[in-house]
Amino acid sequence: MNIIGKRYWFYLISAILIIPGVISLAAFGFKPGVEFQSGTTFTTRFSTEIKQDSLRQELSKLGYDEAVIQKTGEGDYIIRTKEISTEAKQELIAGLEKSLDTTITIRDFFAVSPIVAGETGRNAAIAVIIAAVFMLFYIALAFRRIPKSFRWGTCAILCLIHDVVLVMGIYSILGWTLGVQVDAMFISGMLTVVGYSINNTIVVFDRIRENVSKGLSRDFEVTVNSSILETIGRCLNTSLTTLFPIVAIFLLGGATIHYFILTLLLGVAVGTYDSICIAGSLLVSWDKGEIRKLFTRPSTATKLT
Repeated sequence: MNIIGKRYWFYLISAILIIPGVISLAAFGFKPGVEFQSGTTFTTRFSTEIKQDSLRQELSKLGYDEAVIQKTGEGDYIIRTKEISTEAKQELIAGLEKSLDTTITIRDFFAVSPIVAGETGRNAAIAVIIAAVFMLFYIALAFRRIPKSFRWGTCAILCLIHDVVLVMGIYSILGWTLGVQVDAMFISGMLTVVGYSINNTIVVFDRIRENVSKGLSRDFEVTVNSSILETIGRCLNTSLTTLFPIVAIFLLGGATIHYFILTLLLGVAVGTYDSICIAGSLLVSWDKGEIRKLFTRPSTATKLT
């Protein structure tokens, strides 16, 4: 199986997957959760069974058209709405109890101010950037005995960016099509994906390093392709054993961790793909000067004879 020989197809697949997400990010951005904008979140438990459509209708009548409702596995409802005071919350609960003829128990209640929301977003971005920088230097140090070791770290970070941008793009599309929000759970999931993705890539790179040291072939492309084939079983087995419980939790777990599990599900799948199909391909493309050619304008000068 010549995986590296088909690298241009893999580049094309990645571009097809990433470009719509980048366009969505530029045009629509994310649908932020309460952690990234001023708002209020509270979990309600009803004494009688209430349908979600009925709850949404009554919230709309009370002036909360923008409210986001999410049902938990225990039958409670998580309601996210604009920032409201404690007094307004009491009026809202009283109005719902009267219109729905039920008794409501508030299990938790918290509000986020615009200042805190802005700090949360900045801190999340800084965390991802710092993690990427440390990974770059760690890989360059770990592969220091290989010529141009910094190149290996750069390719690993490019794969990491590939995963992050792809997952972010999917979330952006889901945000404006299905109303999926980006919240603190999403950030936790992204940081987990960053670690998982780089782990698979390092496993592949380590086998390439071993085979380069052994002098497996004078052709670097052959060495990389053989190394990927030697590690592909390990990568797939690890990813599948991770994906099975993630899918189970996604289908059967509670609503409070739904977005976290969705992020992990997308991240593990994408991370497995790029560690097998993209990471080694980038190394070969760089070694053959293919990346440099993309940014070098061909000379139009003709040689006079």
